[in-house]
Amino acid sequence: MEAFNYYNPTRLINGKDKQQEIGKILKEDGIEHVLLVFGKSSIKRSGLYDELVSILTDKGIRFTDHGGVKSNPVLSHTREGIQKVKENNVQAVLAVGGGSVVDESKAIAAGALWDGDVWDLFKGQKTNKALPLYTILTLSATGSEMNSGAVVTNEETLEKFSFSSPATFPKVSIVNAAFTFGLPMDYMAYSAVDAITHTLEVYFTAQEMPLLKRRFIENIVLTVMETTNKIIKDPKDYDSRAEFALASTWALNGLTTIGVGKYSFPNHMIEHSLSAIFDVPHGAGLAVVLPAWMKWYKEKNTKAFERFAKEVFGLDTADQGIVALEDWFLSIGAPTKLDALNVGVIDNKEVAENAFLTSKKWGMSDVYSIETISDILDIAR
Repeated sequence: MEAFNYYNPTRLINGKDKQQEIGKILKEDGIEHVLLVFGKSSIKRSGLYDELVSILTDKGIRFTDHGGVKSNPVLSHTREGIQKVKENNVQAVLAVGGGSVVDESKAIAAGALWDGDVWDLFKGQKTNKALPLYTILTLSATGSEMNSGAVVTNEETLEKFSFSSPATFPKVSIVNAAFTFGLPMDYMAYSAVDAITHTLEVYFTAQEMPLLKRRFIENIVLTVMETTNKIIKDPKDYDSRAEFALASTWALNGLTTIGVGKYSFPNHMIEHSLSAIFDVPHGAGLAVVLPAWMKWYKEKNTKAFERFAKEVFGLDTADQGIVALEDWFLSIGAPTKLDALNVGVIDNKEVAENAFLTSKKWGMSDVYSIETISDILDIAR
């Protein structure tokens, strides 16, 4: 096991009706004005928006709306949020939604205290300052509620980049799995794929993988699969949704990477370009990229792939495990081929050249050249 220093400052509150605590929490923290960040309309249809307005008003907390976050959040809307913060003397950001809303909120929280343009942070500039961030999760997938990372697309340059800072960990994240009852089943599938991919990229690429970490990741994958199957059969199964939510949080809050040494996220690197160029749902893109990447990468870590096949699917070979995962993606309604994304003709070279920008940024260009990325995309056809 590699030496490590693990720290996660986010307070995670999980359970039915726990969103009702947000007013008290903000009041105790001395917050008098928040930027309320949300998506397009789902929290208004569900009644959650009205509930939060009542909770905030009751505690004397003012709020400025910033709705309309896209499922792949964009830079222009992020900049609009930052401007609202500055114009209204906002003290904190309250994100209500899924990972996209939380990601944009992190960028707003950091960008509001940054002297330059927020895109500087995505291009590599560092900051240790951000407004306090609070989240109420309505979709579990990305783990953004308990990590410091954010991903935003610059729609002008078609660059989908990430950044992180110690200051952008949410201070408090509230998870009520009942909020996911209205989630369409295709997005339930995409959420499952995203959570699984977060763990498997570490599982297969880490330079050292302690047995505890292997078992931990295998159990996250099994839990995500089992709970997804139960939710598809019974969409109102709260307990399964709650377990799914916790598994997806654990998949990317640092617990899977303790002591594993160097690892990489090549599937996210490639998918970020697919969704930057074609605006496909992130989890749908990953469902296409992951099986193709596994087929390309399997010989670089055969033992891990064989163990995965055995421990997760009860099978013997690396190939059998890959096929089983791909078949499971199909069984829950996720696409596994580029054509199934239904976005027209996808030019491998265009995607690969775009992804190579991230490959260089993440220090992966020695392995993932434009040609290699294009080869992986060929397998996905």
